[in-house]
Amino acid sequence: MDWKTHTVFNQPAPLSNSNLFLSDIPLRDAVLRHGAGWDAERLASVGQQLGSAESLELGRLANRNPPELLRYDATGERLDDVRFHPAWHLLMQGLCANRVHNLPWQPDAPENAFVARAARFILHAQVEAGTLCPVTMTFGAIPLLQRHLPADFHAWLPGLLSDRYDAHLQPGEQKRGLLIGMGMTEKQGGTDVLSNTTRAEPVSHRGPGECYRLTGHKWFFSVPQSDAHLVLAQTSAGLSCFFLPRLLPDGTRNGVQIERLKDKLGNRSNASSEVEFRDALGWLIGDEGEGVRQILKMGGYTRFDCALGSHGQMRRAFSVALYHAHQRQVQGKTLVDQPLMRQVLASQALVLEGQTALLMRLARAWSDAKDEAERGYSRLLTPAAKYVICKRGIPFVAESMEVLGGIGYCEDSELPRLYREMPVNSIWEGSGNVMCLDVLRVLLKQPAIGERLDAQFAEVKGINRHFDQQWRQLRLLLRQPDEARARGLVERLFSLATAEQVLRYLEPPLADAWCRQQLDSRGGAAIPDEVCQRLLLRASGVS
Repeated sequence: MDWKTHTVFNQPAPLSNSNLFLSDIPLRDAVLRHGAGWDAERLASVGQQLGSAESLELGRLANRNPPELLRYDATGERLDDVRFHPAWHLLMQGLCANRVHNLPWQPDAPENAFVARAARFILHAQVEAGTLCPVTMTFGAIPLLQRHLPADFHAWLPGLLSDRYDAHLQPGEQKRGLLIGMGMTEKQGGTDVLSNTTRAEPVSHRGPGECYRLTGHKWFFSVPQSDAHLVLAQTSAGLSCFFLPRLLPDGTRNGVQIERLKDKLGNRSNASSEVEFRDALGWLIGDEGEGVRQILKMGGYTRFDCALGSHGQMRRAFSVALYHAHQRQVQGKTLVDQPLMRQVLASQALVLEGQTALLMRLARAWSDAKDEAERGYSRLLTPAAKYVICKRGIPFVAESMEVLGGIGYCEDSELPRLYREMPVNSIWEGSGNVMCLDVLRVLLKQPAIGERLDAQFAEVKGINRHFDQQWRQLRLLLRQPDEARARGLVERLFSLATAEQVLRYLEPPLADAWCRQQLDSRGGAAIPDEVCQRLLLRASGVS
């Protein structure tokens, strides 16, 4: 007897085996525009590998099988180890092989290596986000350690600059590759690190590079399996920064006990922990009392990575939705050919066009950090980008989920995992309010930045009336920045900095559509159909 009840049809295939770089024309254009064309071939190879069904499956497995805390061995000896699924290790191997954790810090780093590294980061973010946590912290720590690594650990430098991933529990000087974590926040303070209570006392002598004994705790201790952590603790001179190795130079375990792993909304593949320091040994980085200043040197890099990561995840969500819309039919026409759906998808494509343009411009500014103007540009716009892009990502992924309908809400799709991932970058490395206050501090402490922005924006003045109007209004706000209205100021600043890039480099019809969508306070104007078509072609890799 034939029990077949129906035929399965009009069900789109999932997006896999695509080239994440070659299918993204805005990213390809920006890489060339900002002097990293030398990396295009490597990026195409990375994009092909990451877009494969095998890589996407690794991302799924790493999140379906989160890390496990091993506090004791079979004999009752304390371990404080973390066990990961093999998928985690394979993903980490790819990240390290592509030098996402250290490319610009190489002695022979090519020009504009920050731009190439930012593109690689965006590509990896589309596959799996948890593995980016140890990568971004190591990336932020390396330049600090290149200047201040204690003498006892100078043999670690080759491992920090290696392209190898080494998960073995061994002293750092014996490993082929090294990773660095961070530990700043405590139960009572969170962002307010000045309220930290962890104490550090010198073992023998005070001063940079000397060994101290730490007692206290960390409420969030990221990636506890890292080879070392940079942590904050109080000394007699105030909050100070310490280098805390997992294994001491003699090979014994440091006095860091893992109390538990955090049970998080998303970012499930990555181990975030609570720890206690029981006479843990740490080596002072810089001078006593300079802890916040030292950590903030890392903060700019990690905050920029938060924006890059959210953007990459937004790009993946959009790609999944667009691929679905090209296949799914409703009343005899594919979704992408339905006028209202074309508007939704084109609007998302415009958002990604602008973000790509600004992020890669910021990457170039980071590459030129010795230039005062570029340093000021990155210092001002990095927290603005983190605030806006990381906030924007949450409804953006929800919109992509809606394109797929019910199957986009089910765990068989990538979108639920992407949706759970989105809030974390708004919270880590400083929440939205912290980012906005940081922008205000930069404006107040470095008033010349406003003048440089004025000169930069003047170069595109007169091209678009919405831009001109918004810039006049922002000028007034910048004269007397108001903390209570900081979010609105930062949103305008981000929009105008993006518009400046869009007006310079996008085709005029696309730039005009972007300005109408993002800068016209009246809103509601439909994107012309020919512009919709052009945007969706660029987003699909068709030039």
